[in-house]
Amino acid sequence: MNDVKISRALLSVSDKAGLAELGAALARHGVELVSTGGTARALRDAGLTVRDISDLTGFPEMMDGRVKTLHPLVHGGLLGVRDNPEHQAAMAAHGIGAIDLVVVNLYPFAQTVARGADRDEIIENIDIGGPSMVRSAAKNHADVAIVTDPADYAELIAALDADDGKTSADFRKRLAAKAFSATAAYDAMISQWFAFADQGQFLPDMLAATATRAQTLRYGENPHQQAALYLPMGPHGRGIAQAEQLQGKELSYNNYNDADAALELVSEFRDGPPTVVIVKHANPCGVASADTLIAAYQAALACDSVSAFGGIIAVNRPLDGATAEAISGIFTEVVVAPGADAEARAVFARKKNLRLLLTGELPDPARGGLTMKTIAGGWLVQSRDNGGIVEADLKLVTKRAPTAQELADCRFAWTIAKHVKSNAIVYARDGATAGIGAGQMNRLESARIAAWKAKDAAEKAGWAQARTIGSAVASDAFFPFADGLLAAIEAGATAVIQPGGSIRDEEVIAAADAAGLAMLFTGMRHFRH
Repeated sequence: MNDVKISRALLSVSDKAGLAELGAALARHGVELVSTGGTARALRDAGLTVRDISDLTGFPEMMDGRVKTLHPLVHGGLLGVRDNPEHQAAMAAHGIGAIDLVVVNLYPFAQTVARGADRDEIIENIDIGGPSMVRSAAKNHADVAIVTDPADYAELIAALDADDGKTSADFRKRLAAKAFSATAAYDAMISQWFAFADQGQFLPDMLAATATRAQTLRYGENPHQQAALYLPMGPHGRGIAQAEQLQGKELSYNNYNDADAALELVSEFRDGPPTVVIVKHANPCGVASADTLIAAYQAALACDSVSAFGGIIAVNRPLDGATAEAISGIFTEVVVAPGADAEARAVFARKKNLRLLLTGELPDPARGGLTMKTIAGGWLVQSRDNGGIVEADLKLVTKRAPTAQELADCRFAWTIAKHVKSNAIVYARDGATAGIGAGQMNRLESARIAAWKAKDAAEKAGWAQARTIGSAVASDAFFPFADGLLAAIEAGATAVIQPGGSIRDEEVIAAADAAGLAMLFTGMRHFRH
């Protein structure tokens, strides 16, 4: 492929940003401008000479603009191979002039959906002629340059100025690759709208996913892995990926993963009292609610101060200076908050490497959506675990009912257990975690580890007893045997919350009754792998 001199350009854009400057640069190089509708008007308003597409094709724009560029004189000019004698003969015989540059950005379909337009307007914003021109030009990139992004106008102008109005083969190849990505993403967004919004297909026959790279990361989970952050295209919720980073080093793959886990958990308390979540390796190692943010932080840290070192902290209230000062007492990788006052920002500014992320409003834990996990040869797709319980969902299965405080601690522990890797056991007392056991191959070991951590925390703090004494214990899935429950009883738990549903439920209930425990069944499991 060789450099190509641009003699004729076809421009048809919905986004007029930078159009006048581009048109002026093309005119400066003697390029004939051919355009449609609003684009032609914008170019003329900028004082440029423009040929209407209807003048080129001999047909007027019709059917409310639906038919204007779908014509052999357009696509022949785009697809004709310049060094193919048969193509050149056909072009000459039918009066088809070559088009060397196409500048197109598509109807704003995603924006139309996002602003809540009605179905008819959404359908009208499905571009047909634009993607057709883009694909024709991109296929024939050996001879035609295709620009779909206004961000590329400056590079195009610089290339033309540097080489007497010519484009290089390498530049056209890069533009073609970007163009096919643009049309693929556009069609995928339309497919998603038809499947999810229009047809109500939660798991459609074909799942089209679209995303754009927002950031290349230093490496992935480990230094030998490549990684990047991608953002979904089209309407989507806000989360850790959209948080504003006020300070600190660039976020790593693991930082994003852990910060997301912390934000998802603290969002469970977005309408609750001041709450602090401390996460390490995507598992909470301390969670507490209190009357003030600093009190919640101190209680959360007390659960496992060893694991908290180098962890991620998320809060459900704007940060104040006193809480920021307390957090600064140990090494922390990332702090996530809906906001931070001037004093808190000043405190963290002294910690140059600490990343401070501000999210604004916290995500809704009850929101819908899909989660995806790659496996060898495919994807596993499921709905988000947005399941929650209210008091009416709880079934008392023991002789003794929980006290009001035990009930509150059961519900608190259950909320935490939802965000702990399975098998998960969480002890909680007075609105704070006392011990967390995560990711074990059996529930008994999770119960023992959580109790051991609580005992260790008590010894470090100089307490008379571990906070598991008089605690509520939550299990993310049923106890398959009574042994896990017996470990919790040994640790001092007085109330239990679990899904129930084991064939040995009666055995487990009997063990609870024998120890005088209150036990509640939720009927809902929260595995997290």
